[in-house]
Amino acid sequence: MKFSTKIIGTMLALFICSCSKEFLDKKNPTQLGEETFYNTEVQVNQAVIGIYSQLQDIIADQWLFQEFITDNTTVHFNEGNRGNGPNIESIEYWQYNSNTGKIYDVYRRIYNALGNINTVLSKLSETEIEASAKSRFEGEARFFRAYYYFLLSQYFGDAIIVEESIQDPSEAFEYSRSPISEIYALIENDLAFSISSLPKEISASEAGRLSKGAALTLQAKVSLTQKDYVKAKTVLEEVIDLGIYSLLPNYADIFDPNNKNHRESIFEVQFQGDNDLGESSGFIYNFYPLFSQGAVTGFSGVDGNGWNIPTLDLINSYEEGDLRKDVSLSEGYTNNEGTFVDVPFIKKFHHTHSVQGRPDDNWPVFRYADVLLMLAEAINETSGSTNESLGYLNQVRERAGLDPVSGLSQDQLKDAIRHERRIELAFENHRWFDLKRTFTPSELVTFLNAHGENERANPTTSRGQIGFSPGDYKFEAHEILFPLPERELLVNPNLKQNEGY
Repeated sequence: MKFSTKIIGTMLALFICSCSKEFLDKKNPTQLGEETFYNTEVQVNQAVIGIYSQLQDIIADQWLFQEFITDNTTVHFNEGNRGNGPNIESIEYWQYNSNTGKIYDVYRRIYNALGNINTVLSKLSETEIEASAKSRFEGEARFFRAYYYFLLSQYFGDAIIVEESIQDPSEAFEYSRSPISEIYALIENDLAFSISSLPKEISASEAGRLSKGAALTLQAKVSLTQKDYVKAKTVLEEVIDLGIYSLLPNYADIFDPNNKNHRESIFEVQFQGDNDLGESSGFIYNFYPLFSQGAVTGFSGVDGNGWNIPTLDLINSYEEGDLRKDVSLSEGYTNNEGTFVDVPFIKKFHHTHSVQGRPDDNWPVFRYADVLLMLAEAINETSGSTNESLGYLNQVRERAGLDPVSGLSQDQLKDAIRHERRIELAFENHRWFDLKRTFTPSELVTFLNAHGENERANPTTSRGQIGFSPGDYKFEAHEILFPLPERELLVNPNLKQNEGY
């Protein structure tokens, strides 16, 4: 990692307690606070790095809401411990409700991050630092605001818009949700600024910071989601025309911790492992199998949590000879007694590390293969020009060691692109948004319930003596959006729950 996302504790504690005694109201000249901190470029840079830092926590649980909920992954069922049934497993089985703790966690974390972003933007407008640095800092902060509002729109639909720093905590309970059209308007406005202000290329000393390519890629995703395929095509072509991204010849090299921030990477969340600095990427331990006693983790007696296990459906979806399969997943492991255990697990982020629980993997948010497949999708939806669209699709397939596809109708190509995205981007948290974008609501309900029936009939991992509950794997249209957390409804009577909850 080239720049640290670690932030001094005082940077996140920006509220100073007041006291009724006049002599206690005087500021301590040695204490950092909002009034004294944002005075230099170094200080503003530290504040912006703090925004990057918060992304680590949000990414750490993102698999729940964008991968685990889909047909790509499931749970390594733990018959002896049902404590996570109402929380984590409820997302896999589509049994979540307004009291699901993980949904409250992501809601809270995103709005906490937005609060810090708005504080930085507010102080940035007042500080006197060099204009180009100020513009870049603002571009970074507004990218993150756009990204988080995109997540909110996909998770919850309508959302509370907050663009200013909140001075009085009571103000937070007076907002109401804005329609999704206004959310997209905010996103578009923020991304337009980011695209114009972020640098085309990032120096080696700043590897991991945002670039123009990252802002363009997010804009393309937003445009595809809004069915604005013409704009998406234009923006994606801009990414290609930057001339700085290309596919790596070897798929495994994309995820190698020794090869971070490579030329296929457009934006990845920075982590630093094999130490106790607090920036390691422990997410892979969530994905390792239960009861493996170190046979998978590499540390004696250490199991994984058994979440986000590749489904049999996904495993069987790989074409023969696809080089990505062995990089992305394993269909099982050999235990300490030498017996093969047919519990699959994610290998894409499974790399040797010297300190238990402290891996060194970055998390890929955007990469060039995603851009090529989005462009194939935009062209196919815009003009039905299957030959041009196939060209971008087949670039990705060629790297995977597969034959090119040809002779497809527009609808067949749409299915082929969706399939290719599933395989190429497996376990990178794209599947849920892809399904929502490329299916109508009724099609998505039918698709997911068919997957649910298959998983109930032939579970990926054994359930022992515990059968499925009647509501497991029964998906309804209102579940395309998550419920607002009950805690938020209790403290803010202006909020209205999503339909169906």
